[in-house]
Amino acid sequence: MIALLQRTIEARVDIGGRTVAAIDSGVLALVGFHKDDSPAQIGRMAERILGYRLFADEEGKMNRSLVDTGGALLLVPQFTLAADTDRGMRASFSSAAPPEAGRMLFESLCEECREQHGQVETGEFGADMQVRLINDGPVTFVLTL
Repeated sequence: MIALLQRTIEARVDIGGRTVAAIDSGVLALVGFHKDDSPAQIGRMAERILGYRLFADEEGKMNRSLVDTGGALLLVPQFTLAADTDRGMRASFSSAAPPEAGRMLFESLCEECREQHGQVETGEFGADMQVRLINDGPVTFVLTL
């Protein structure tokens, strides 16, 4: 399981020219799933996404999390994060979760994040999405399980 976190001033997801999700200050998390990922890992990934310290405290150090700041979370499924890029010039997706398993894991992650944090928006699994953001900093971290 992999999540690419980006601290945002604003972010949104459009599908077919229509905005389906949008947030202001917060975190855009692009998430991908590997074929060996399990539902048992969902709680830990949600905890890490919501608790990872990306925001500055009073001293300017990144010591505050999304939960601490009350910011919004935009979760977007991104199949390509699970690609194997170790060799050649073309990604292999043999290690990625099959579509139905990936959908189930993504939906479980969304549900878990909503239970722990009120402000959660989502992209649409399997859709051709256009993701727009203003990355604050820029601050970007990759979390893996």
